[in-house]
Amino acid sequence: MVVLGGGAAGMAAAALAAAEGLRVILLEKTGQLGGTTATSGGMVWAPGNAKAAAIGLPDSVEAARRYLGQTVPGTHNAAARAAFLAHAAAAIDALEARTELRFMPVASYPDYYPDREGAALGGRVLEPVPFDGAKLGRHFALLRPPLPEFMVFGGMMIGRADLVHFRNFARSFRSAARVARLLGAYGRQRLTHSRGTTLVLGNALAGRLFSSLLRLGVDVRLNHAAERLVMEDGRVSSVRVRGETIRARRGVVLATGGFSHDPALRAELLPKAARFSAAHSGNSGDGIRLARAAGGALDTSGEDSAFWTPVSRFIRRDGSEAIFPHTVTDRGKPGTIAVNAAGQRFVNEALSYHEFVRAMLRDEAARRATFLLCDHRFLRRYGLGPIPPFPFSPKPWQRSGYLVSAPDLAALARALGLNAAALEATVSRFNNDARAGIDRAFGRGSDAYQRYLGDPLHRPNPCLAPLATPPFHAIALYAADLGTAAGLAADQDARVLNPAGQPIPGLYACGNDMHSVMNGAYPGPGITLGPALTFAYLAVRSLSSASG
Repeated sequence: MVVLGGGAAGMAAAALAAAEGLRVILLEKTGQLGGTTATSGGMVWAPGNAKAAAIGLPDSVEAARRYLGQTVPGTHNAAARAAFLAHAAAAIDALEARTELRFMPVASYPDYYPDREGAALGGRVLEPVPFDGAKLGRHFALLRPPLPEFMVFGGMMIGRADLVHFRNFARSFRSAARVARLLGAYGRQRLTHSRGTTLVLGNALAGRLFSSLLRLGVDVRLNHAAERLVMEDGRVSSVRVRGETIRARRGVVLATGGFSHDPALRAELLPKAARFSAAHSGNSGDGIRLARAAGGALDTSGEDSAFWTPVSRFIRRDGSEAIFPHTVTDRGKPGTIAVNAAGQRFVNEALSYHEFVRAMLRDEAARRATFLLCDHRFLRRYGLGPIPPFPFSPKPWQRSGYLVSAPDLAALARALGLNAAALEATVSRFNNDARAGIDRAFGRGSDAYQRYLGDPLHRPNPCLAPLATPPFHAIALYAADLGTAAGLAADQDARVLNPAGQPIPGLYACGNDMHSVMNGAYPGPGITLGPALTFAYLAVRSLSSASG
C-alpha cells in the first residue's frame, strides 16, 4: 500500500495497514510529519465511544445520528456519514489496540449546538493522552512542531487542564506548585532538545502515530511529492514520484490534507472574503489533482466548502508571517466584543469559530473590517490571541502595530478608522447588558457551549463583563479556514468515486482529501479528525481484503 500524506489520516492508515502485515510506503512531500494535525487541538469526535461510559457519560450512535440530523444540511453523503457513525468507536478501539495512539475522554466539552436533540455535553469528544517526544529519539526533529504562539518560554506546550494553573499561579498555592513542576520538567528537557518533549493536543496525536510508524516498520519517505497515479486495466496500480514508479498492489490512499493553499481551487470554491488559511501550508490540493487526473470526482455539495475560523495576522521576529486562529481562547471570555467597520456588534462572539466567520461573511460591514476589542483588565487576565496575559508585557505587540491601544474609546475608534460615537454607543449598550448578565442583542452565554468558552469563576454570566478599565485594546480579525470541507467523492469504504458514482479500483481517500461527511457543517469539536481516523480505518479494512 502507498499512502500520500503524513498527517493524522495518512499516518493512521499506514500504521493500521502495517499492523495487518502489509508492506507500506508513506510519501510526505514536506520535510516533517504531522501536517495540520500537529498544530491543531487534536480533538477527535467519536460518537458511541466506550470511554465516555467509563466516566459516567454514556453516549450512543443513535443520539449522535439525531444530532447530526438537525445540524448537517441535506441527505447528501448519507451512506458515508452512516458509516462514520457506525464505525467511529471501532476505529478508536483498533487504533489503540494496534498503534501507540491513546485517548482519554473530555468530560466537559459540549457539542457546538448543545440545545439540539442528541447533543452531548461531554464524553463524545476524545483527546490524545500526552506523549513524551523523547521516545522518538533522533526522529523527534522530523515531527512538525506546534505553532510558536501555542507554546510558551520558547518551546513549552501546555495542556488544556494546566491552562487554569498558569492563569492562577499568583493566586493559588496549588497552581503555583503545579506550574513550578511543569517548568522544572521543561528546563530539564531543554538541556537535550530544541523544544519541550512533553507533547499534548494535536502534537501528541501526531507524535504517537509517528512512533507507531517507526515501530511497525513503515517506509517513510519525506520530501517526496507524488507526480502521477498510474492506471492499469482501469485500476490505480502505481505512483510516480521523483522519476520512480512505486507499485501499489493493494491500493493508494490519498491523505494530503485538502486544498487550503491551492489558489485555483480556493478561487473556484471559497468566498473571496476568506483570503487566508490557518491550515498547514503543505495542503495544496495534491491528492485532489492526482485523483481527478485518474478519473475521480470532486464533490462540492454542502453549505460551505471549508471549515471557518477568524484569524489575526502578524509578523514574527524571524520575519515569517503568522496566522493565529481565534478558536476558543479569547472571543467567549468575559470582557471582549467584536465590531464591524460601522463600529457595531454583528455576532454573538461566543458562537463556534465556524459560525463566527459565517456571520462575518454575511455582514457587509464585517467583510470590510472586523475588530476584536477588550479593556486592560481583560488583557492582563486572559491575554488576547497570541498576546499572553500578565506578567508578560503587551508593548512589543503595540510597537509592531498588531495591538492597537488607546486611553479611551474615542481615541481607539480614531486609530481603527471607526466612527467614535457609534463605537461608544455600542460599548455602552454592551456594558449595560454585561452588568445585568444578559446579552439582549445576541444572547451571548445562553447555552452550554458558550458558557464553556467563558470563565466559570465570573458571575453572573461567564461570557459577559463590561469593557471599563482603560486603556482599551483592539486587533483586526479576518475570515479564514482551518481546512477544506469540499473534496473527493468517496463511498462508505473511502473508495474514490468517478463522476458516475462508481468506485475507482485501488484508490482511496481520507482526511480532508475526502469530501466531508458533515457537508460543510461544523457540529462539534473534532469533526475533522474523527472522520479522518475512521475512514483511514475503513480504507485499510477494504484494501486489506483486496487481492494483492
